[in-house]
Amino acid sequence: MFGFLDKEIARVEGLLKEGVSERTNDKSFLEREIIRFKSSRRRKMMIDGALYYEGKHDILRRKRTAIGEDGEPREVTNLPNNHIVDNQYKKAVLQKTNYLLGKPFSIRCENKKYGDILNGIFDMDFQRLIKNIYKDSLNCGIGWVFINYDDSGGLKFTRFKPYECLPVWADDEHSELDCFIRLYSVVCYSGGVEEIKEKAEVYSKDGIKYYDLEGGSLKETGTAAYFYDDENVGYTWNRIPIIGFKYNNDELPLIRRVKSLQDALNALLSNFQNNMEEDVRNTILVIKNYEGENLGEFRQNLSQYGAIKVRCIDGCDAGVEALRIEVNSANYQTIIDIIRKAIIENAMCYDAKDDRIGANANQLNIRSMYSDIDLDANETEGEFQAAFCKLTDLINIYLSDTGQGNFENEETEIIFDRDVLINESETIDNCQKSVGMLSIETIIAQHPWVTDPEGELKRLKAEEKEAAKAAAQDIYGGRSSEGGDEA
Repeated sequence: MFGFLDKEIARVEGLLKEGVSERTNDKSFLEREIIRFKSSRRRKMMIDGALYYEGKHDILRRKRTAIGEDGEPREVTNLPNNHIVDNQYKKAVLQKTNYLLGKPFSIRCENKKYGDILNGIFDMDFQRLIKNIYKDSLNCGIGWVFINYDDSGGLKFTRFKPYECLPVWADDEHSELDCFIRLYSVVCYSGGVEEIKEKAEVYSKDGIKYYDLEGGSLKETGTAAYFYDDENVGYTWNRIPIIGFKYNNDELPLIRRVKSLQDALNALLSNFQNNMEEDVRNTILVIKNYEGENLGEFRQNLSQYGAIKVRCIDGCDAGVEALRIEVNSANYQTIIDIIRKAIIENAMCYDAKDDRIGANANQLNIRSMYSDIDLDANETEGEFQAAFCKLTDLINIYLSDTGQGNFENEETEIIFDRDVLINESETIDNCQKSVGMLSIETIIAQHPWVTDPEGELKRLKAEEKEAAKAAAQDIYGGRSSEGGDEA
């Protein structure tokens, strides 16, 4: 019975592998997926997230319009057209990034040798890479890192731009890849003429295939293994060596929650500046006893010139009157404050100017201020922990292949040191009150001035030994505590 089950499982696994191989090698399937991805709303959100982080907002393309003679809006160029960007979105991204990864993460591992190896791999360059990948996940919903070998045989980590990446998932949970497509453009020169060509790379368990993308069609240009030995023999991993770091389980970017609010804030500030600069247009002129005009001309002149012509019934009382329009800055400020607060709440970050960190900055109020960003960081940390598990699996393969040891069954934990504002005086006071109730090691780890608890504990023990030695010398007058003369 069990032999039959084993055979059936092997048969199903073989069919699945065959299906994956067919999808990877089916150019028509890849072409359809690429076309669908390039025009998808999901990719547009990714691009919007990256652009908004750089300050390239929709307001920069806005044009001033007025109702034309035909009743349709027409662009006008004689009116102020400010494009003010108050980039609260970037502020939210930076807050989240530095809250979770502003301080270097640490590794907890029972095996000291393995821990030292991982600390060597996860050096400052890698820490910076992960911080940038977290920004990618915020802007685009997911960030990607490609693991490969460098020229010296060491591990190399490469960051891919998310809006260039099309994952083909093997499951609905998006935990395993069938294949991975990377789309990018390169600048070429033909006869001295600059030309932009689209390229595609398809990653699978069998290696990498390279294509030119011309008019939606793929043209294969070469293949490669993931790495080669000294005899130029190619090797592959037992899985696709590309890890996705998700912002959340749904892979939804932060820009989706705040784009409309950010656009509204930019529009309000730009409109207010426009109104302030329209000196002569703060007054609408009413011209009496002149020829009338059709509605199209009326609307156009009112919008563009701020003047209208009217004719009295009795044909007299010609003249000009002024209707003054006052710009109420208080109304603008109220709405702007509401929108800024809405951005903070929807982005789940915090207000650094919150009243709770003013005169009554106790730790409870500070924790309340951080509650939203902490809740959001919890979900991201869970996704990143899962990604690090896949990453360490590939690192273990590398360590085994290079003869550095078999650490497949070793358990590790990534510790994210969140950058939280604290009331130092209150925290130090609590540490002092905990003496005798908690171990010195635990108290030192919670002290706000300590960045290396283990090193601080060693220094404290060394100071205690020196103090004990000095006390002994005072008591015995230069003789050792055992009663012998000091040498």
